[in-house]
Amino acid sequence: MGKEKEEEKIGLGDELMGSGIAKGSRARGFRIAFGDGKRIIHGPWADEIYRRNPNIAFPGDERAPDIRWVAHYKGNRLYNRPGPGRWLWNEDFRPTPGEIFFSDEELKFAEQAGAGFIVIEPNVPWHKTVAPNKDWGEHRYNAVAQEMRRTGHQVIQLWHDASKRRVTSALTVPSFRHSLAVLSRASLFIGPEGGLHHGAAAVGIPAVVLFGGFIPPSVTGYLTHANLTGGATACGKITRCGHCKQAMEAITVGEVLKEAHQFLRARKRALAVAD
Repeated sequence: MGKEKEEEKIGLGDELMGSGIAKGSRARGFRIAFGDGKRIIHGPWADEIYRRNPNIAFPGDERAPDIRWVAHYKGNRLYNRPGPGRWLWNEDFRPTPGEIFFSDEELKFAEQAGAGFIVIEPNVPWHKTVAPNKDWGEHRYNAVAQEMRRTGHQVIQLWHDASKRRVTSALTVPSFRHSLAVLSRASLFIGPEGGLHHGAAAVGIPAVVLFGGFIPPSVTGYLTHANLTGGATACGKITRCGHCKQAMEAITVGEVLKEAHQFLRARKRALAVAD
């Protein structure tokens, strides 16, 4: 994703959830200030998500009369808190699909991908210690991509600096925003819990999300998605975990394909009605 440093990509999903928290606030007469009540605290990735968003207050706006404070920022997220060797989840938190305000250039870039394709993401945030617990396995993603292509669907993945695996034809994207612009033209997303699954919700695209046993879908999942856990209860462990590995292994290729085809059939019916 361009020349961003890997550490600057941490939190893209968090900021997408932030955009959901702020959604519609300007129409109600105020903007959301994410911070501690004194300082608006935006990490280096915040502009990637909040750019052009009229609902968000930015650093320097602390004295503006139209802001309301929300304590959602790096080191103080609403959906979790640190515990010994794991994240502890706030079971009362529910995400609202976020939103992205694209530029004309970003939308024009996305046009080259066409429309109606499936986006698959076989990569996880490899630089994080939790990566093994969110990894469904290259061979499974490859099997899904092959079957989707066999049944006549175009399947692509979005290639960026952090990509290591490629299971289908890839489109190189210069930024995460460009990824979401492309994703907005898709029929379906298939991939792990993370930035792109939050992005799919933000651009209104259905998704089959591989949650496994790390984080509960009730906390960071969306009702418009199929959120697969392998029947596990989320443990939140941030280092390699046998429980999370078993949870991922319990999610079959057939289960993912079943959910994917259900979404695609629903889309086909909706398009037929629209015609």
